[in-house]
Amino acid sequence: MDLSIIIVSWNVKDRLRENLTALLQSQGDFKFEIFVADNNSGDGSAVMVREEFPSVRLLANSDNLGFARANNQAIKEATGKFVLLLNPDMRVWPDTLKNILDWAKNNPTATVIGCRLIDGHGRIVRQARRFPKFFDQLMIAVKIPHLFPGIVDKYLGADFDYNHDAKVDSVRGAFFLINGENYKKISGRERPFLDERYFVWFEEVDFCRQVYQSGGEVWYTPAAECLDYVGQSFSQIKRGQAQKYFSDSMLKYFKKWEKKWQYLILKIVWKIIGVFIK
Repeated sequence: MDLSIIIVSWNVKDRLRENLTALLQSQGDFKFEIFVADNNSGDGSAVMVREEFPSVRLLANSDNLGFARANNQAIKEATGKFVLLLNPDMRVWPDTLKNILDWAKNNPTATVIGCRLIDGHGRIVRQARRFPKFFDQLMIAVKIPHLFPGIVDKYLGADFDYNHDAKVDSVRGAFFLINGENYKKISGRERPFLDERYFVWFEEVDFCRQVYQSGGEVWYTPAAECLDYVGQSFSQIKRGQAQKYFSDSMLKYFKKWEKKWQYLILKIVWKIIGVFIK
């Protein structure tokens, strides 16, 4: 098997249907399998997949397991040389998969690869970010970028040129291609599991950091393109709950990767913010 495509779905039935339909229309001389790990959607997503896409391997969870854990469920069963983590609110073009696989095979030192993402208005989705640092995450926590957006330009890679291939710190988890053979070579581990301490957010950044720690590389390329409707599942989460997920993941990231004092200060800041936002 050349490629295993893994989609974690939560209450986006119509977008998921569009996504799967487009995937099955992909062109190219390669074999792929599709997994959908549905996190207990209440909109009939699992039934739709089972009835309309019998070739798709459905993992219907009775609870919302979060992004990392649900992806790992499918990764355990995946047989592809490459693993593509794909958000449900994405739409590939007929040549997207062929183009990204061709690029990956011609660049075997790339462990993780992201492609050009275009939103529903035809604009580039800016995704090539630098690894989080204490200052930029503190600014985000206290909402300073709402007043002074430029203060996090370095972190967000505001100067990044999306017209050229480039090695980057991390790419968006919405389209996240992993070279399984390369990952095994650099890490010594059989499968590219995500850290399940993260329920949602920061898990793909954490994975990219693990890749670099092991001597691998993360790349962005415009050689392939995909439509990204951006955050259809997240838009259903109430503001207070979304912020809780985000802050929890940020703290776990800093506890794992950065100095203890940075984690402790961010923890205090988020506790204070939590008093005002429910």
